[in-house]
Amino acid sequence: MSQHGNNNSLNQKISRLRLICQSLFAIFCIYVGWQFYSFYLWALDPAGNSFVPRPSAVEAFLPLGALVSLKRFLMGAEFDTIHPAGLTVFIAAILISLFFRKGFCGWICPIGFSSNLAERVGKKTGIMFALPAWIDLPLLSVKYLLLGFFAYLILWKMGLSELTDFHRSPYNLISDAKMLHFFLQPSVLAASIMLGIILFSFVIRNFWCRYLCPYGALLGLTALLSPLQIRRDPEICTSCKKCERACPASIHITRRKTVRNCECIGCLECVQACPEDECLTLATPCKKTVTPLLLPALTLGLFFLCYLIARLSGHWNSEIPVEVFQRYYQMIDKIGHP
Repeated sequence: MSQHGNNNSLNQKISRLRLICQSLFAIFCIYVGWQFYSFYLWALDPAGNSFVPRPSAVEAFLPLGALVSLKRFLMGAEFDTIHPAGLTVFIAAILISLFFRKGFCGWICPIGFSSNLAERVGKKTGIMFALPAWIDLPLLSVKYLLLGFFAYLILWKMGLSELTDFHRSPYNLISDAKMLHFFLQPSVLAASIMLGIILFSFVIRNFWCRYLCPYGALLGLTALLSPLQIRRDPEICTSCKKCERACPASIHITRRKTVRNCECIGCLECVQACPEDECLTLATPCKKTVTPLLLPALTLGLFFLCYLIARLSGHWNSEIPVEVFQRYYQMIDKIGHP
């Protein structure tokens, strides 16, 4: 088999590997969600429901609380004892973006996976379309504005005492239940917004990830420092733009020699789509080409390494007794934001 054939085979394996990784993480998140819902039902009515352990992984869906905890930790406070798994996942996502692009978004995040599925449906049904640049660019700034808003409130305005007050507040303690409550009993406005986001995801490519996700905006900014980059060889490139059509972030790859863009999620879809051998490659800062498989391998390896360290060091499971969670969950309607 020719070298070109070997590369094509490798690219196809990467695409399948990404789909498998995203699917497994999505299935795991569904399982965690169901387990947490069962724990929540037990907390509300222990006599009528069987006890199910509270899954620590549910805290991964509390990024704002994790940002508060991270700042406290960097200011000398203890590692989060209430939602330690949330802080662990948050740190893992940031470390991944610093070294391996937005690999968390491209290979792990279940919301990104859902967006990919919606995109596939939209393309197959012919209802998906691209927004013109004069709309796309202003909308692209929304997630960075949201990130700036949260960064201003948490990173700029809140000192250690304010951070600690929030961290120890009953609201933070039940923030996981508040999140569940939000989806189980949304207001008319919240339900309308969620429905709108879902519908837009079928007609506008990666609507949530591209325009609204502040988490992705943060990871995109830190990913600018990543040593691994997609490089394009202008002498080989035929400007067919197959890479741009495949790119979930709609990056203009054929205009660049190096894809150093905070929208790049490290999915390697562009590498797979390129018909020219060695035109698009994964490279290090010294321009050394490395196998594309290195990016997902290092991304997943670092993620599970952070999980393993947290488990072994006692920074994964909450130190709060389940009886305390139970007591405060039963007062969920009376506990507001501090």
